[in-house]
Amino acid sequence: MALNADGSGAADAVAVVAESRWQAMQAIEQLPVVWDEGANAPLSSATISQTLLEAVEKENAFSYHQRGDMKAVASAKHISADYSAPFLAHAAMEPVNATAQFVNGRLKLWVPTQAPSLAVSVAARVAGVDEDAVELVVTLLGGGFGRRLDNDMVAQVVQLALAMEGAPVQLLWTREQDMAHDFYRPAAMARLTGVLSAEGELVGWDTKSASGAPGQYLIHRAFGLPMMGPDKTTVEGLYDHCYEIPNQLVSHVTVESSVPLGTWRSVGHSHNAFFKESFIDELAHAAGVDPVRFRRQMLYAHPRHLTVLDAAVKLAGKAATGNALGVALHQSFGSIVAQVAEVSVEGAHIRVHKVSCVVDCGVVVNPEGVRQQMESAIAFGLSAALHGEITISDGRVQQSNFHDYPMLRIIDMPEVQVEIIAGADAPEGVGEPGTPPTAPAVANAVFKLTGKRLRSLPLRLEVASSS
Repeated sequence: MALNADGSGAADAVAVVAESRWQAMQAIEQLPVVWDEGANAPLSSATISQTLLEAVEKENAFSYHQRGDMKAVASAKHISADYSAPFLAHAAMEPVNATAQFVNGRLKLWVPTQAPSLAVSVAARVAGVDEDAVELVVTLLGGGFGRRLDNDMVAQVVQLALAMEGAPVQLLWTREQDMAHDFYRPAAMARLTGVLSAEGELVGWDTKSASGAPGQYLIHRAFGLPMMGPDKTTVEGLYDHCYEIPNQLVSHVTVESSVPLGTWRSVGHSHNAFFKESFIDELAHAAGVDPVRFRRQMLYAHPRHLTVLDAAVKLAGKAATGNALGVALHQSFGSIVAQVAEVSVEGAHIRVHKVSCVVDCGVVVNPEGVRQQMESAIAFGLSAALHGEITISDGRVQQSNFHDYPMLRIIDMPEVQVEIIAGADAPEGVGEPGTPPTAPAVANAVFKLTGKRLRSLPLRLEVASSS
């Protein structure tokens, strides 16, 4: 049967209902479906990258943060660099699925969802019943990372349940369907400029970035609100960083995206931390100052951040012979995290041996839970840093499964040590803050080893440039 496009984000689709998943999968492969390629048929990663670059170079940007006067430091030493990050899929181990049954005007759902109230709202609207007539059983997620904030699968399974006349029906996507029809983390580009005084101090910070606005798209799908106005998720981590720099300008250009966008673990922090912490490291080397010391001298008004940074450096100790340490410090979702990655390079292969992580999340309710979330976030961040990339060609996603969208394997998982600083401040987030510092910590270690500055994700030495 045909499934209609829905305001929740569900696209036009074709479904086969059978007695077993295997039978349904075999049957749908035999259907002579011909899809309308649509207006986006020529879309490619190259054209998207060019559009982002033109936005950074030519378009007027919305200013999210201003401090001091960048013109006042026009005569000082300016250093600029362009950084970029690709689209990313969520790639949860459990692909998209949902189960529904419609009997006597009442709807029962079994859904792995991160947004139960929104799932009920979507289901009621599609079924044409009151929300009180919807019963939801939230199952284990099998991985969410932001993907299960959306309810396209709910809209689809309810359409199927209405057609089944009382029989329960389970909707299952294949891995390939999941990979090709995600709500992706947006591709992003940023031009960062630092201004160094004659004494090697960072006196100016100017960033202009461009990307789609995932927050706008998510709110539109969830609540039907118009996609307009600033979306701070596009610049979070750039405009609200911890470093005391007297002159700052942080701006962003929102670029309309034909590729569906959604929230991905740590949202804008996931790539903006890479931009910020890599460039801070780049500026430290340009100033001839140790990267840790360079950060420390800008944290005089932030004792908690300074404590976390110092603790991470101490926890990491010294690198083994032939290896190098890279550091990154970032605050997101209220929590401060510093990571030091110990890395080696053999040819073009980057190997992460150890990640030392220190977190200050305020009052610690469950120390073991905090530690597990940090470990999980580091593994997630390493998968993205070393492998993650969704590319577009002829209007289609090119990746389909883990052979061309690989995850971090057990053999490549580094030793992870986590130290938790017990604070008296209000408890803050721990599910997402461990991911942002991972990529820049690794990239900064690679620079120490090779002298090559990796300014694009995923980290690949063969496309790196000398600093």
